[in-house]
Amino acid sequence: MLRMLRYSNDRVQQKNELETIEIQLLLEGLYRYYGFDFRDYAFASLKRRIWNTIRAEGLTSVSGLQEKVLHDPACLERFLLGLSVHVTAMFRDPTFYLAFRDKVVPLLRTYPFIRIWHGGCSTGEEVYSMAILLQEEGLYHRCRLYATDMNEMVLRQAKDGIFQLNLMQEYTQNYILAGGKKSFSEYYTAAYDHAIFRSNLKENMIFSQHNLATDGSFNEFHVILCRNVMIYFNQSLQQRVHNLLYESLSPFGVLGLGRQETLRFTPHEQDYEVLEKREKLYRRIR
Repeated sequence: MLRMLRYSNDRVQQKNELETIEIQLLLEGLYRYYGFDFRDYAFASLKRRIWNTIRAEGLTSVSGLQEKVLHDPACLERFLLGLSVHVTAMFRDPTFYLAFRDKVVPLLRTYPFIRIWHGGCSTGEEVYSMAILLQEEGLYHRCRLYATDMNEMVLRQAKDGIFQLNLMQEYTQNYILAGGKKSFSEYYTAAYDHAIFRSNLKENMIFSQHNLATDGSFNEFHVILCRNVMIYFNQSLQQRVHNLLYESLSPFGVLGLGRQETLRFTPHEQDYEVLEKREKLYRRIR
């Protein structure tokens, strides 16, 4: 009986080791052939999303997915959509926007022109939220919002500025809690099952493909928002991204992170002062 149990445990261990090797080969193939680098993403959540795609594609193994991804562009697009995390909402975490109005907007009023980068913008809800906030604060006319994501499909959705109408009740509540100064419905037009946001909100937005894992700095920004993105990266990739954000932030610029993210134990922990501790707003001081 003991021998059978040991044999069973050995088989499970071998299966897990093989699966790990298959995942490593899949990620290496994605990087070497397409340039998408997921090799330093947190392994457990990555593995879970890979298996979600395997089942959705009607496959039975990681190796089977690797073959299909490398030879079928449509499968690649579906895979990237499933592999990326796109949990977002307009005025998500409303108290963050309250803190931004209180702590950051007064700083921005001192600049003649303002560049803001949303790294990992997903389908764009938080970019439109920022545009609304800046418009209400009388600053949007001198702002440029750069919204980037590695996934071209979600960027197309973000550019359109069209969201599900059934989400507007939730978004309206978020907007009110975030200190909204108007009626939220003024910012969109309802059409069938969709809410189409006003074109003037998109006037100062630039959407572009950018991979935080592999791409470099492309401008100097007064504000960088990279919220709820790095929680999916391992420590090595988090450090790389923190270096990128620091290099891209102007002196005395503002960095916004997600609530589960931190500057502690990063290469630049001493290079920022805390503007708002709970909402993870920091100002570069060196």
